[in-house]
Amino acid sequence: MSMNLLVIDWVSVGVKAGQFILSFSILVVLHELGHFLPARWFKCRVEKFYLFFNPWFSLWKKKIGDTEYGIGWVPFGGFVKISGMIDESMDKEQMKLPPQPWEFRAKPAWQRLIIMIGGVVVNVVLAIIIFIGITWVWGEENLPVKNLKYGVYADSLAKSIGIRDGDNIVAIDGRTIENFGTLESEIVLKEAKKLQVLRDSQTLELNIPDGFIKKIIKNKKLSGLVYPRFPVIVDSVSKTAVFSKERLQKGDRLIAINDKPFDYYNEFDKLKKGYNDSLVNVTVLRGNDTVIVRVLENSKGSIGFFAMQPAELFGTVTKNYSFVESIPIGFNRCWETLNRYITGLKQLFTGKVAASDSLGSVISIGNTFPGVWDWEKFWTLTGIFSIILAFMNILPIPALDGGHALFTLYEMITGRKPGDKFMEYAQMAGMILLLGLMAYALGLDFWRLFK
Repeated sequence: MSMNLLVIDWVSVGVKAGQFILSFSILVVLHELGHFLPARWFKCRVEKFYLFFNPWFSLWKKKIGDTEYGIGWVPFGGFVKISGMIDESMDKEQMKLPPQPWEFRAKPAWQRLIIMIGGVVVNVVLAIIIFIGITWVWGEENLPVKNLKYGVYADSLAKSIGIRDGDNIVAIDGRTIENFGTLESEIVLKEAKKLQVLRDSQTLELNIPDGFIKKIIKNKKLSGLVYPRFPVIVDSVSKTAVFSKERLQKGDRLIAINDKPFDYYNEFDKLKKGYNDSLVNVTVLRGNDTVIVRVLENSKGSIGFFAMQPAELFGTVTKNYSFVESIPIGFNRCWETLNRYITGLKQLFTGKVAASDSLGSVISIGNTFPGVWDWEKFWTLTGIFSIILAFMNILPIPALDGGHALFTLYEMITGRKPGDKFMEYAQMAGMILLLGLMAYALGLDFWRLFK
């Protein structure tokens, strides 16, 4: 275990954690603000407004007027405590007293409904604004499949259905694939049955067997399906690189390590394993010359350079949009994100995807952020999580906003208000369900980590 801890890139972990905390702080604060503001507009007393949960103690708190603002120490969300409302605080004593004018339970049903769905509305609006902003600032960048000069490198899972190194996947179920970055998600979410592959100027059709989608999800935790195949060309040299003969230079193309030849990065990555903490001879093409570079491969398997990536080698296509043009695209990206998430849930509940391979807690979520700070990816993930948070909260489960909204709608339709005892038990049942799910997801993450 101690050896595993030593090889972890703690700088990368810190950057991921920082992005996760900032992203979810934005989402949680704005979500709770969606409850807080309408509660104040309708003259409800808000007792607490917290980022993160605070069992036993708070990291910081300050009371302003009737409201205590604070930061908890358990980073699983946040809350506002509104007087006269049965929520996660389970304040039973307050509910025994007669309703007061400033309490949630004393307000008309339509006002309580607005307060309940306010957080969800804010998250949806936030996601739309974020996607509009991303489209306007960065446009849409794609790596066209046709630009992959050397085809793809096929993982063992891809090879099991007939994909070979050097193939290009050009269509899925007859639909042409323009952007390589959407290939795997198209296969999974569309539950593809056939792949059209370009091999040696011929187009072949490969069948996707039943159960393959589940295997892709499971395999993605470790590797993936296919990757662009590209030559090993030096983009920059690390300041920590140790050379004893010659030095790597920008533009060098690596072709052999310890006299073992290779053409592409995936081959180089496989060959250099086993040389950790030792000097290696690297053969490079430099212009018209062949040069031998002697360099130390460190304990992490790095020989001190950063390779040019497929986007730079093959060229991406970026389409820029004006602010007005970005608006409908932002709405569309929001809807597509929600649709993909719902499709994933359907696959989970129908058994097409295993829960143990797709569920995750804050560890999995935090790990989706890149190991270097990238504002485009940060805001993209924040937008995705915002629409997911909205969907999860509107589900008709007691203890969630959707559960409270459902009971309020029932009251508005029937004219009968659910009793306090019923609401109390429903809240407890919902909290037990949610805490159980969170514990299960956290357990899965720790199991994957130690495994």
